[in-house]
Amino acid sequence: MKILKIIAVVLLIAFIGIQFLPKQINKSETTSKADFLVVNKVPANIKNKLQVSCYDCHSNNTRYPWYNKIQPAAMFLENHVKGGKKELNFSEWDSLSVRRKKSKLKAIINQLKDDQMPLSSYTIIHTDAKFTVAEKQEMIQWMTQKKDSL
Repeated sequence: MKILKIIAVVLLIAFIGIQFLPKQINKSETTSKADFLVVNKVPANIKNKLQVSCYDCHSNNTRYPWYNKIQPAAMFLENHVKGGKKELNFSEWDSLSVRRKKSKLKAIINQLKDDQMPLSSYTIIHTDAKFTVAEKQEMIQWMTQKKDSL
């Protein structure tokens, strides 16, 4: 029993200690002129779905949930956002070459078709980020038209 108390105290101290680790916030004060939604004529329904389902991980403006204030959740979110932006950052869209844009649009289309995005770990809490069948088809169709027009 004494060992369990010691373990509990050590875990509590470790949990409190990691709360003081610095958190990086992915929040820009302005919208970039290179942003996907700025440089493209995006219909309102597509724009809204992109912002709700994609922009938290794939832009310079993340809407953070309440649990971002608590470690180790903050570290998980920070790594998740860094990985998402490494793959695709909508805030820097216009800095990509036409070939790269087509490649990214093709990847978006394929990941939507294969239900790979948004991640299920994200949609568990952010249920509004889930795509209905109609929304998915609409997004795929719009992204395909955009890719073909480049």
